[in-house]
Amino acid sequence: MENKVYDVMILGGGPAGLTAGLYAGRAKLSVLIIEKGADGGQIILTHEIENYPGQSNIDGMSGQELIASMSAQAQKFGVERVSDTIEACDFSGPVKKFIGSRGEYLGKTVIVCTGAMTRFIGCGHEADFVGRGVSYCAVCDANFFTGLDIYTVGGNSIAAEESIYLSKFAKRLVMLHKGKALNVSPEIKAELEANPKIEVRLSTEVADLGGDGVLSEIVLRNTETGEFSTVKADAEDGMFGLFGFTGRKTTGMFDGILDMEGGYIKTNEKMETNIPGVYAAGDVRVTPLRQVVTACADGAIAAMQCSKYVGSLK
Repeated sequence: MENKVYDVMILGGGPAGLTAGLYAGRAKLSVLIIEKGADGGQIILTHEIENYPGQSNIDGMSGQELIASMSAQAQKFGVERVSDTIEACDFSGPVKKFIGSRGEYLGKTVIVCTGAMTRFIGCGHEADFVGRGVSYCAVCDANFFTGLDIYTVGGNSIAAEESIYLSKFAKRLVMLHKGKALNVSPEIKAELEANPKIEVRLSTEVADLGGDGVLSEIVLRNTETGEFSTVKADAEDGMFGLFGFTGRKTTGMFDGILDMEGGYIKTNEKMETNIPGVYAAGDVRVTPLRQVVTACADGAIAAMQCSKYVGSLK
């Protein structure tokens, strides 16, 4: 691997990166996927996926099961792997470079698939209930909370729009925001107020979570008075949902190198960035929808563009 120049270097082993590796490897390109942790990214936290087309179990499969299959497919087509934390990059020359804690990696093309990390709510015992009542993706998990009370956290337009979407499934939805006012447009505010299922509670934050296996208790704190209160799930329901929409964050490694918008990498429909030979795919790029299926599509497109780019160099 030392001094080898790969046709394609892929940073990130989530759905976008693994799909890009599969397509690039199948196109007879030499491929290296660099991943600092476990394959899958955020998707491995998902206990049940229902909306991935053609999945082997239509009643649902875990994120880990889906990613294991993707990893095996990439390996089948000769994709090489390395575990390393990338600390810097150099895209200035015809050969692109990643500098990691364990070494340097070279490639004719690069696909950035580092995803977007959810900003956690920041309350006590949050990690204990991820996938057991706590979620960060309305499109992914709304169906699991049909007919239950749902609480959402966040005061921006995304939180409001996601709350409106979730209200279609919820028995009742309570939107929590620690500030004194929502940061939304007058139109969205009017839509929230007109929705009979939605209640907005300002100056309120989530302090702690509880429950026996599933989320059934939320401790709230009034940010003005400091007073605490506890809400419990309806006894017949046994649980409720809590969705965090406090924002997402991407890696800052590419600031000043790649064109960015709101912390995400800007690409065109071919996944091309502002630097020839450098592509981005999946949640890390500016996109209207962040789902496994769209990440996979991005990865496939980026891989085929890499194939064309490498072909043009010969």
